[in-house]
Amino acid sequence: MLNENLTRSKISKWLRETDREKLTELYDVADRTRRKRVGDEVWLRGLIELSNYCRRDCLYCGARASRRAERYRMTREEILESAKLARDYQFGTVVLQAGEDFALDEAFVADLIQEIRERYQLAITLSLGERKDSEFVRWKEAGADRYLLRFETSNRDLYDAIHPTAEGSVFQDRIEMLKRLREIGYEIGSGVMIGVPGQSFDDLANDLALFRELDLDMIGCGPFLPHAETPLGRIEARNGEWRTVSIHGTTSEDQRGISLSTDKSFKYPTTDGQAPNDIETAFKVVALARILCPDANIPSTTAVATIDETGGRKGALERGANVVMPNLTPKKYRRLYDIYPNKAAAREEAEKTRQTVLKQIREIGRVPGIGSGSSPRFLKRRA
Repeated sequence: MLNENLTRSKISKWLRETDREKLTELYDVADRTRRKRVGDEVWLRGLIELSNYCRRDCLYCGARASRRAERYRMTREEILESAKLARDYQFGTVVLQAGEDFALDEAFVADLIQEIRERYQLAITLSLGERKDSEFVRWKEAGADRYLLRFETSNRDLYDAIHPTAEGSVFQDRIEMLKRLREIGYEIGSGVMIGVPGQSFDDLANDLALFRELDLDMIGCGPFLPHAETPLGRIEARNGEWRTVSIHGTTSEDQRGISLSTDKSFKYPTTDGQAPNDIETAFKVVALARILCPDANIPSTTAVATIDETGGRKGALERGANVVMPNLTPKKYRRLYDIYPNKAAAREEAEKTRQTVLKQIREIGRVPGIGSGSSPRFLKRRA
């Protein structure tokens, strides 16, 4: 029977499933669970991409420090104007997202949170990477509600291979960081990439089981989308499998003028059954996440909309998702926040993105939520 007590082996079996009738059963159970546990509202979060500077050099990300890219950092007033747009559109939440940009320091972010709260009475989600405990505490005291920190993969060897430790820092355990964020009082969110080279079906099953173990309030998962100007973007897919190759980088300078050596060979770990990065696998992950964590908020991500502009967002909403994050970043910056290429709505005005999202919500018989839309799991835990 399909329920939240699924074992890892059963999760892995579902991820490998290709029978259309069985997959229809999976998706129907997920959608019924969504309706019963979180309702028909689709919560709209206004996404504001504050900066594409990042001190990290992750092998898959277009914002990686060693990439020669045009950089930007939104001003305080630009951020507040984008937050006002969220209020005007009746979104209950803004999501402040950036790379690990330490110019967005503790005081600046705290002031921003307080100002958004006072002016617009919006809930605030932060997604600013690994930061100090003191920053997390101060931002919560300033009025932040939620923190998103994706652990990306529960396979430690794979994580280490694709996430070099930032210069001058030590490895931080994101799982422990998520637990600490909960202790501070945040709604916590996490997630993974789907189908990154080196990720097996069993790895992905372990990821899903970890969502349940962490009892997450928010779960965000999107397919790995190769960026041509990154090491993992130069791995080739053949016959549905990632081709095992070695990648040699070069020495370059990051945006701070610091020399970065990427001259090491990289060869992704071999796997028993590479998980694909296709939309069907993404739909399976959304459905299984809903069944395993029935009271969590689960977004239909921009990545699925990027793969399938017409059916991706709706498909995820019909398989368990209940959140959409329309992009409110000023148009002049959207193309620069290219953590992966050809992002959906990267060249649209915010109003067109909003209209597209509302139309898709109506087409599947759902309604936009009014208010902050905290996850039922978080509310039950606090009761």
